[in-house]
Amino acid sequence: VQLQASGGGLVQAGGSLTLSCAASGRTFLGYIMGWFRQAPGKEREFVAAITWGAGNRYYADSMKGRFTISRDNARKTVYLQMNSLTSEDTAVYYCNANLKPVGDLYERNYWGQGTLVTVSS
Repeated sequence: VQLQASGGGLVQAGGSLTLSCAASGRTFLGYIMGWFRQAPGKEREFVAAITWGAGNRYYADSMKGRFTISRDNARKTVYLQMNSLTSEDTAVYYCNANLKPVGDLYERNYWGQGTLVTVSS
């Protein structure tokens, strides 16, 4: 299974951006999928996640009210709508998922390649 993240770019402070993460490859059972980010010189941190079945959403406190995570099960894609962006949101955003490929016994954790979000002040 591969995760392909897209949608990063340069945006002005106060602006919005939507990231996408598409899962492809083997058929899988999805459990949870979400986003982490890593700013220059900082550790990778959790941003948001959504469960594949019930659609339960989880957010880091600093993202609540500004970011919205959603999913399209048919497209095997998770989206991250980011509003009111500030320079503090500048980071490489990574897609992450816990999935169980059909035929495998256990779920695995997958990472996508990062997509860079730069917020100019």
